[in-house]
Amino acid sequence: MATLLYQVGRFCFRRRWPVAVVWAGLLVVVGMLAASSPAPPANDFSMPGTEAQRAYELLAQKFPELNADGATARVVFKATDGKVTDEPNRRAVAATLGELGEGPQVGRVSDPYRSASVSADGTTAYAQVSYEVPGSELSSDAHDALLDTVRDARSAGLAVEVGGDAVAKRGGGHSAEALGLLVAAVVLVITFGSLVAAGLPLLTALLGVGLGIGAVKALSGPLGLGTTTSALATMIGLAVGIDYALFVVSRYRSELAAGRDRREAAGVAAGTAGSAVVFAGLTVVIALAGLSVVGVPVLTGMGLAAAGTVALAVLIAVTLVPALLGVAGRRVGPAGPRRGARARSRPVMGVRWARLVVRRPVVFLLAGVAVLGVSAIPVASLELGLPGDGSKPASATQRRAYDMVAEGFGPGFNGPLTVVVRPDGGDARGTAESLAGRIGEMRDVATVREPVVSEGGDTAVLTVIPDSAPGTPATAELVHALRAPGLERAGRARVLVTGSTAMNVDVSQKLADALVPYLTLVVGLAFLLLVAVFRSLLVPLKAALGFLLSVAAALGAVVAVFQWGWLSDLFGVAEPGPVMSITPIFLVGVVFGLAMDYEVFLVTRMREAHVHGRPAREAVVDGFRHGARVVTAAALIMISVFGAFLGSDEQMIKTIGFGLAIAVLLDAFVVRMTLVPAVLALLGDRAWRLPRWLDRLVPNLDVEGRGTAGPQAPPDGRGELVAAERRSGEGAR
Repeated sequence: MATLLYQVGRFCFRRRWPVAVVWAGLLVVVGMLAASSPAPPANDFSMPGTEAQRAYELLAQKFPELNADGATARVVFKATDGKVTDEPNRRAVAATLGELGEGPQVGRVSDPYRSASVSADGTTAYAQVSYEVPGSELSSDAHDALLDTVRDARSAGLAVEVGGDAVAKRGGGHSAEALGLLVAAVVLVITFGSLVAAGLPLLTALLGVGLGIGAVKALSGPLGLGTTTSALATMIGLAVGIDYALFVVSRYRSELAAGRDRREAAGVAAGTAGSAVVFAGLTVVIALAGLSVVGVPVLTGMGLAAAGTVALAVLIAVTLVPALLGVAGRRVGPAGPRRGARARSRPVMGVRWARLVVRRPVVFLLAGVAVLGVSAIPVASLELGLPGDGSKPASATQRRAYDMVAEGFGPGFNGPLTVVVRPDGGDARGTAESLAGRIGEMRDVATVREPVVSEGGDTAVLTVIPDSAPGTPATAELVHALRAPGLERAGRARVLVTGSTAMNVDVSQKLADALVPYLTLVVGLAFLLLVAVFRSLLVPLKAALGFLLSVAAALGAVVAVFQWGWLSDLFGVAEPGPVMSITPIFLVGVVFGLAMDYEVFLVTRMREAHVHGRPAREAVVDGFRHGARVVTAAALIMISVFGAFLGSDEQMIKTIGFGLAIAVLLDAFVVRMTLVPAVLALLGDRAWRLPRWLDRLVPNLDVEGRGTAGPQAPPDGRGELVAAERRSGEGAR
């Protein structure tokens, strides 16, 4: 692998302009395809094979006029003076309903005065707007017409707000990406001390993200990729794109400091740092693409889109970066010592830290595990759910509509349950009315509305209003109680429960059930890959255990902030509540890939030193001499990019951005910078051993780059590489 990438790096450096033109041309083509594509659809949290989805399909067959799978909007009217039943307010509501009915793609609009949708005190009413198409197919004209009508309906005596999936915002701004890039630029300038060297990783990362986002937008229609797919691909693509280019540029400058000519330095950088990039990228791609086995369409789309962006970042790092280094020429110079005699005489911070850890490995091991263990404690209280209007900021119209309904009718009216009844024989209406009586006596049921019967008379629909708000454990228990076999046997009918609340319960349960199998699959595949990379069993095992600690600690922090409400104002959490059900499994996938990034980048330098003759503890220190500064910069860049997404209005993006930022912080500085050197110091030479029978089976990937010494090196490459490592270590200071 290293030899191949060494040759690729030299070729791209030599043919710098054609390589740069090919990538630029590819960006133009993808951009043109994206520009001609429609806007990405809203997120679709459907779950094929679940009871809620089967019920939706049955409703579409038996009640086509209901548009069960179509987008919906709930327009809420509240009288600020008097009641909504007063004649002036009644006329204003009727005019608004008429205007809503004329909107694009609208199927029907309910009349609150005829559908018993007026509160007991007469101050609040709501109308349901049903669209002919799902939320993913709702046009921007229909979306704008809805919001314009609601805005025009507001008056001095009538407050009007709207909620539902038809209100979902299409697209978004780029302030989060801009803030993350700004912090990344500062970190890169400090790391390299050169604007040109710092600009290369930013330029290549933006190119990779541009290609990735363009491809996502072009494929959003055919593949149904939702609105958050692009945001997550941007988040991860920026982070890994900057980091991968950073490692290659840093190694290139170290090789220049070691005395190599520029083309040779580009080849060695691609062969060594590029090999680490390839295998680190593979672990990220495995983790993200593995999300498709869960069976949730939105999660599959996000995982594959992000994996594609990471793959582009890897290709750019090993091809375009060497080419741009050739274009930059002498403007990217060798890594040099810092100014001042004191800086030249003292070891770098990473070396001092590594020496401290290897001198007291047990102390640092116990301290690191304690920090992660305490951070993971809140995971025991983890509750899962999906975002709703109740989690929106108080300034959002969806949140105001949610609060108005909860105040006027009760919290359960924000999450009604749809019960589909198919009797084994006989009258569907009579069977449904009998079941309605039984359901009305169940715990946590506020009311059961009159059944609606299909034209064929063989199917009926009941609307059940819970006492509790959607997303609460009580409502989830009610869904399970309605699905209990006893209810079907008593009514002699097939009973299916659906609605957005029931679908959320099904999605959350599916994701929770898939977490352990997914974790086993991803960790298992990556373990095998790391065995081949490090030719060791203990190092991959240590890497996997460290990852489990860091992801548990990160999930604990997510629970503390987003569920318990700790520091919620600081992090912009509008309403603490259940953690989004998609968060744990997505966090596991992404954090595992990123954790293996730092593992590969840092530990390959340790193995490289050990392969070249350094004792085990000295190899650990040597790995920090070459890698600690760059890994620290990479981690700070990732934290800044992920943390910038805390400013997003999307609860999903905000939660995942926070979780990833905390996970990188803990994994980079507690696990990789503290636990890894402590464990390797305790293991000594045993860490780098592989059983003979396994050694014969595992391919030699040469990640440490013994085959990239260059034509001036001795046959085994050892003499020049050791000297080069020592000189580049001095220069990196």
